[in-house]
Amino acid sequence: MRASRFFVSTLKEAPSDAEIISHQLMMRSGMIKRLGSGIYTYMPMGLRVIRKVEAIIRDEMNRAGAVELLMPLVQPAELWQETGRWDKMGPELMRVKDRHGRDYAIQPTSEEVITDVVRTEIKSYRQLPINFYHIQTKFRDERRPRFGLMRGREFTMKDAYSFDRDVAAMQQSYQIMFDAYINIFNRFGLKFRPVAADNGAIGGSGSHEFHVIAQTGEDAIVYCPTSDFAANMEAAEALTLNATRAAPTQALTKMPTPGKVKCEEVAALLGFPLSHMIKSIVLTVETEKENQVWLLLLRADHEMNEVKVKKIPGLSDFRFATEAEIIAHFGTVPGYLGPIGVSQSVKIVADRTVANMHDFVCGGNEIDTHYMGANWGRDLAEPLVADIRNVVEGDLSPDGKGVLVVERGIEVGHVFQLGTRYSQEMKATFLDENGKPQLMQMGCYGIGVTRILGAAIEQNFDEKGIIWPAAIAPFEVVLCPMGYDRSEVVKLETDRLYAGLQAAGVDVVLDDRGERPGAMFADWELIGVPHRVVIGDRGLKEGNLEYQGRRDTVATALVIDQVVGFIKTKLAA
Repeated sequence: MRASRFFVSTLKEAPSDAEIISHQLMMRSGMIKRLGSGIYTYMPMGLRVIRKVEAIIRDEMNRAGAVELLMPLVQPAELWQETGRWDKMGPELMRVKDRHGRDYAIQPTSEEVITDVVRTEIKSYRQLPINFYHIQTKFRDERRPRFGLMRGREFTMKDAYSFDRDVAAMQQSYQIMFDAYINIFNRFGLKFRPVAADNGAIGGSGSHEFHVIAQTGEDAIVYCPTSDFAANMEAAEALTLNATRAAPTQALTKMPTPGKVKCEEVAALLGFPLSHMIKSIVLTVETEKENQVWLLLLRADHEMNEVKVKKIPGLSDFRFATEAEIIAHFGTVPGYLGPIGVSQSVKIVADRTVANMHDFVCGGNEIDTHYMGANWGRDLAEPLVADIRNVVEGDLSPDGKGVLVVERGIEVGHVFQLGTRYSQEMKATFLDENGKPQLMQMGCYGIGVTRILGAAIEQNFDEKGIIWPAAIAPFEVVLCPMGYDRSEVVKLETDRLYAGLQAAGVDVVLDDRGERPGAMFADWELIGVPHRVVIGDRGLKEGNLEYQGRRDTVATALVIDQVVGFIKTKLAA
């Protein structure tokens, strides 16, 4: 590719609405152009990256035995109503009507459509297993689109769906896809980690997320460096920090704490560390008869995990209680709440660590008052115990093989064991060996194709711009001739090298735009091409060209005839 025949459009400054580095650099390098809120045009430079991402995905999916098809962007509401997701998905599901007033969804995912395809096409166990995939535009009407392609409304996703005859076969298909994802992300050249995850709105029995590791990542992922344990923060089990509960050593004492509503303020006033205090969180579950109020107790330096809380029977549809509800049930305003003397109508849940605490500090359910020396059994009844907190760095690993580390990640892929979540509701069955109908066991597997671009940049950039891994870079090598339009020697050698690299299968771009060297180098450093070769009169007189990798701090002189072989070796590495 010659730059003069392509489209190179860079900016010195990012638009003011570009908040994170990947959004800024994609706008500045001419990868994307904003059309509307969360909606972008993929410009030629960015589309080259997308096509390379898609090619790797397609190659590994085909290698794993998946079969490609293409499902529609617009889907009839009836399919979504069959599974209940027409209402459950909420406002993120973009709904439209056709000229006849019929309801349709603009697809955010395709479980319903593929299940409809399979229930009409697959009749016998002899046709299983089968795994269909497509790479298609998706739309989710995000409340607050932001961060460019990282959280846009329109995006491209690869989604695949496996169908099997039983759970064991479904788990085997799941493992095949898990392994394919490992291959895909390795080929992208990204540092990543698969972690156990919660299934969320998709449903099913088990799942793993794939995270690109980046300090700017939105998600916290948890792993044990000395074992195979890894999970996202939502799914990571938090063990108790106290193996047993010690006996009481203090009398229960009501202490004045005027104006101290935060745990940190109370701890400082009473001279206790936060680890000796519990904090109270009040939740409400609305029912037809009357609202049920719950009191959740965590150690003061821990945070509640909402996903875990929703798995407690009776709390799947909780909301945070209003101040009026809190006053009605506890007799005081937030800041002084605690479990002692609470009405029996309030259900109390203690985190595992809280359940093993003794002589702790808690709210006195009276303004400007807290209790010291509180103990279970003596001062208040034993609670319902559950894992309701986020893990913290240094916690024991649930597998007992070390301690946990927390780092940031960007979710770019997710694989699910769906089981019969969709086949049961949509009556997707097959006839087994005995001629009896059986529900198909399903799995689904997604990769955010366009999100990969943002994640890759968040992991690979410097003050000059993007640093693409070679496998997904818009071009692998850029040739930067000094005076291409003025020096016949430079032009001839550049054209010869350009032809040699093309013949060797290298994705090379020749910058023949006639730009000044500084401007030319700045453009390609911003765009992030991983390998650069400079051709100039001075070097040619000595029989050399100048090579510099995008991460290199200095250039290397290469003998002219060695350049093609050198580049091929670099790319192979």
